[in-house]
Amino acid sequence: MVAGGCRRRVHGLAAGTLAFTICGAAIVLAQATDPAFGTWKLNVAKSTFSPGPPPKEMTATIAPDGTGRKVSVTGLEADGTPIKWGYTANFDREEYKLSGNNPNADVVSLRRVSANTTRATFKLAGKETLVNGVSVSEDGKTLTVASSGVDGKGRTVKSTLVFEKQ
Repeated sequence: MVAGGCRRRVHGLAAGTLAFTICGAAIVLAQATDPAFGTWKLNVAKSTFSPGPPPKEMTATIAPDGTGRKVSVTGLEADGTPIKWGYTANFDREEYKLSGNNPNADVVSLRRVSANTTRATFKLAGKETLVNGVSVSEDGKTLTVASSGVDGKGRTVKSTLVFEKQ
């Protein structure tokens, strides 16, 4: 009886370990296939900015981080002011702090809408500012950010940023 009980516990442990391994592999596989991963350069000519003016240049780098992503944004504003901010966040709608000099937000929360689409909600001092719908084209060459809300200066924002994969 003791030997049978041990056998059952070993089988249960093996099944639990196998399930954990399969789930872990599924997370890694999902991360590896996220079409947003990579380096993206803003195509200012294809983008619209309201309010303007548009930045001179902007690059977004999106990398896997656990079950979420790490985002780094760099560039130059129209007046030459450097752009440098980012975050690391999971797709769990929890709030994560931003680093750097983003004048419109100090936290972000993420959720996945579909395989190619995510939503990022930004807040500044506890108040929602911008919501970005981020989608990657079927061919994986274009990342589009539809941004709406109110910026850190209280201005209404309705912009579409078009990035090309580098």
